[in-house]
Amino acid sequence: MEEVIQYRTQGTCCQLMQVKVNDGILIDADFIGGCNGNLKGIKELVKGMKIEDVITKLSGITCGNKPTSCPDQLAKCLSQVLQKQ
Repeated sequence: MEEVIQYRTQGTCCQLMQVKVNDGILIDADFIGGCNGNLKGIKELVKGMKIEDVITKLSGITCGNKPTSCPDQLAKCLSQVLQKQ
């Protein structure tokens, strides 16, 4: 079943993420704010991946001296999706 989730990020330039998942697969991701080119690249790389694989690859990535990053926040968003399932 296809599901769309909105996630308010914390500690990043991107303020909001909207992800679309279907049967454990990340179908699409959109980002409000943040580094446009980098986020477009992340989106294209993760589309079609299993949620668990995206979480494994992106969890813990930091940005400069911040304790998180847009990729890390995407992993947190997807972790919440898994917890609901």
